[in-house]
Amino acid sequence: MFRLQDDFVYMMPPHFGGFKFDAGLGATIKETSLSITYETDRAQLENYIPEGFELRAPEITVGFSQYTEMEMLAGGGYKVIDVLAPVRFHGKKDQVDGSYMLVMWESKTEPILMGREQTGVPKIYADIQDLHALPAGYPGVPDCYTNASHGGNAFLTMSFDAAGPITGQELDSMKAQMRSVNSIGWRYIPKVGAPGAELSQFILFPMSRELESAQAGNGSLKWIEQSPLQNPTQFNFINSLASLPVKRVTGAVLTKGMMVLHTMKSRILE
Repeated sequence: MFRLQDDFVYMMPPHFGGFKFDAGLGATIKETSLSITYETDRAQLENYIPEGFELRAPEITVGFSQYTEMEMLAGGGYKVIDVLAPVRFHGKKDQVDGSYMLVMWESKTEPILMGREQTGVPKIYADIQDLHALPAGYPGVPDCYTNASHGGNAFLTMSFDAAGPITGQELDSMKAQMRSVNSIGWRYIPKVGAPGAELSQFILFPMSRELESAQAGNGSLKWIEQSPLQNPTQFNFINSLASLPVKRVTGAVLTKGMMVLHTMKSRILE
């Protein structure tokens, strides 16, 4: 009969086997990323920040990432859109600054399941377009654009016009800042056949970016409200984000490089 081994890591369904735990195990991924940060209403945003956290700034960062050459997907890849807010966690033991993940959409099933179960990342599915890039100055369109949809209904568009490369000391500072990124998710597993949580934990998921190049520019985005008929399982998430005002865009950057996921260094915040 199948028996779990104490020093192995398993994913559902576990009876087909797992792999031996390795604290250094992670993933290095080739990445193209577009990030747009905007100021919003503090009180409205705090409605979606759990107790135990402090909102460090009334800001949201929406990030598009296109991952390629992933070893765990046999050289394949997928696309991501994440929505983050800057927070400070105040626990009994831990005081941590990081980015709280409000939601993350991904275009492939396997990383959704792994991230939800292992590290509490709030991953859900969407159809996400490649980052379309046109020659600078192409008439009437932005330099880069993408969108996300579900069931054929677009709920987010993002665009970017490059102003020029980031170089020298500014690029060095950005590289140093991105070498250590604290992402925080909420691993919430509901009880079976009853209200409440079987498991409710805030998880610190450390990652880093190794930048090769970066471009500053002007970014814009638009949330498109959804009806229950258009998107029956996600319309409340999308409409909540759409209700937050975009007071002003405070930053937009297009980067290329490597994303390093330190999956087995994730830990429960206390």
